[in-house]
Amino acid sequence: MKKVLLLGAGLVARPGLRYLLEKGFFVTVVDQVESKAAALLEGHSNGRAGAWNTDDKQGLQDLVRDADLVISLLPAVYHPLVAEECVKQKKLMVTASYVSPAMRALDSKAKEAGILILNEIGVDPGIDHMSAMKVIDRVKGDGGKIVSFRSYCGGLPAPEANTNPWGYKFSWSPRGVLTAGKNSARYLENGKQIDIPGPELFASMHILNVPGLGEFEAYPNRDSMGYIDIYGLQEAATVFRGTLRNKNWCAAMKKIVNSGLLDERENDLKGMTFKHFTASGIPNSRPETVKKDLAAKLDVPADSHPIQWLEWLGLFSDEKLPLEKGSPLDVMTARMVSKMSYAEGERDMLVMHHEFIAEFPGGKREKLTSTLIDFGIPHGDTSMARTVSLPVAIAVRLILEGKIKGTGVQIPVSPLIYTPVLKELEEMENGIHFNETRTNLAAAAGINPN
Repeated sequence: MKKVLLLGAGLVARPGLRYLLEKGFFVTVVDQVESKAAALLEGHSNGRAGAWNTDDKQGLQDLVRDADLVISLLPAVYHPLVAEECVKQKKLMVTASYVSPAMRALDSKAKEAGILILNEIGVDPGIDHMSAMKVIDRVKGDGGKIVSFRSYCGGLPAPEANTNPWGYKFSWSPRGVLTAGKNSARYLENGKQIDIPGPELFASMHILNVPGLGEFEAYPNRDSMGYIDIYGLQEAATVFRGTLRNKNWCAAMKKIVNSGLLDERENDLKGMTFKHFTASGIPNSRPETVKKDLAAKLDVPADSHPIQWLEWLGLFSDEKLPLEKGSPLDVMTARMVSKMSYAEGERDMLVMHHEFIAEFPGGKREKLTSTLIDFGIPHGDTSMARTVSLPVAIAVRLILEGKIKGTGVQIPVSPLIYTPVLKELEEMENGIHFNETRTNLAAAAGINPN
């Protein structure tokens, strides 16, 4: 029986763990709190729970030594630590996170050790790579080329669960979503590189109509330029990757980013109420006038979306802060966990949408779309958990069965990886699948393509 070490028993781990146990692998689940790992295993005979802290190097050595493959669902900053140990012991490794510079630096050592370290095999990154490459490779196989590529993804409440002013709920910690809102972005538009500084990220929004769902706000997601080489899009004039949110998110978040409420400097918060905390970040503000003072600072009316949303969150209330020490970002994160989590039985939704313009010999042009709309299971797994951990688990099985091979630090852009993973995702119960369309642009414009 092949043995898998799963590091991290967080909110997305359960579906992938269940898959591996059902496929007959022995899985050791380790978390800082052993009871969390044990709860995830639910007493399964093929599993074992353990505790491990990231500064326990000897403990990591022992855990890796007893495994055939290591899955890291830890925060991404710890992946290189785990990967270095896997390289030393020549053990396979899989993560769902972006390849960091520190992880990329281990590529040659992983090749020398003869091991595969597969990253970016979750949803975004992961399913986005695989579904995009499936279409790109098919177009190239038909003799065509991609001249425009746009890709969008968003984890959102299902329409019936969209019940708060923010149009958003969290099935994981809000911290990552909030900090991502301060990132800069780059993309290619009609042959020109567009650079968006962090403070202007949400000002770069456009509306996208997703078939079957309606309109969403879309804004740039990090650095799209790197995907020109990753996806083989050297002939494309437009390469854009974006994030999807419900309407009014971008205008409100732009003001909130500029408000100081996402600052990461730690402060003494002992004894503070929320309105005292909010007033403390506004020069000459008093708790009694904090709502009006913040509106003036942000140069918006007191009944604008940003102010209404923060009032709903409780930032102007007499309630005591849940922290005695921390940053404004910590306060926002704690409050969002409290106010913006899913209620029992509510569904989340994962939306992914790709748009391609392809040119073929003879001048024929086509628009191709590929759209995934996936919902969480009421009283069961969230869509986010399924779409992150199931691709990980399927890839783990294929690697341990010798059906995915290779060495070094890789991501799933090869058909040897994406074809079997996408096929199994589509065929499983509550399958994760894309709907594709193909439109002749000349014919769509009422022009005879011949």
